[in-house]
Amino acid sequence: MSDIIDEIIAKKGFLLADGATGTNLFNLGLEAGDPPEFWNVDEPDKIRSLYQGSVDSGCDLFLTNSFGGNASRLKLHNSEDRAYELSLAASKLGREVADKSGREILVAGSIGPTGDIMGDAGWLSHNEAVQMFQVTAQGLMDGGADLIWVETISSPEEFIAASEAIENINAPWVGTMSFDTAGRTMMGVTSHDMSNLVKKMKYAPIGFGANCGVGASDLLRTVLGLNENADRPIIAKGNAGIPKYVDGHIHYDGTPEVMAEYAVLARACGATIIGGCCGTMPAHLKAMRRALDNYEVRDVPSLSEISKALGPFSSETDGTGDGPKPARVRRGQRR
Repeated sequence: MSDIIDEIIAKKGFLLADGATGTNLFNLGLEAGDPPEFWNVDEPDKIRSLYQGSVDSGCDLFLTNSFGGNASRLKLHNSEDRAYELSLAASKLGREVADKSGREILVAGSIGPTGDIMGDAGWLSHNEAVQMFQVTAQGLMDGGADLIWVETISSPEEFIAASEAIENINAPWVGTMSFDTAGRTMMGVTSHDMSNLVKKMKYAPIGFGANCGVGASDLLRTVLGLNENADRPIIAKGNAGIPKYVDGHIHYDGTPEVMAEYAVLARACGATIIGGCCGTMPAHLKAMRRALDNYEVRDVPSLSEISKALGPFSSETDGTGDGPKPARVRRGQRR
């Protein structure tokens, strides 16, 4: 699988990943609080439509609708025993859409965090986390996913547990963390910490990077930090602007033009797997595709150039310098 990713990047210089799952499903009628994974069985045509939007936008890869498809999250809906079933269904629908596209498209089986806390301050054990992740990953691979995509992780313990689970089924994988607290994850991990973690892992991801977080500016600052010590493809999957509450709904203020500029800046920062996260819709992806297809080599942008193009940073530090550590603020939302 690393060969397939490397071949696409070598041919095009980049791989365009998809956009938001939650945002697009809400536009299709999903109600707040309802588990999107149920739609893999109850509303398969809407999930096909979600995937098809990525295909039609020119993506080389899209994620399955399985972000919360683990026992811990499904337990909130008395459905912890459906993790394998719902993940299998998500992946089968993805494989169907990809195979009908007429071109090479990778199906990435999405695995999000458990929602529980691991480590000394937590209550979820390593073995319990491995078991949860393995059930979901097995369903995704059995349904036809090309690789596993672990995303929005905050703690190194959870990242390592996911790695072990995926190793147990001998599947390729990539992984991203969400850096949303002044350049750190909720559990205090910096971009440098993540790079060092990946290099030391027994079963390391074939690509790694950042997703979600605060905004595109902050995410690219993190990508610069990741790329300082990277030895494999870097992923950038930023939100389409900043969320705003308008008329009872969350809207992201990033335009297709802004996301196109984000995409080329991400590539200049060293990312070669580039997509969007919360708020990113097909119109954004199409603009990103055009921009990347016409990309001309740029110098690595300065922080001032990034903020001028995409908006100011949410904090003065990215967590990797000598400045004070920020207070940890817990944030989280379905992309």
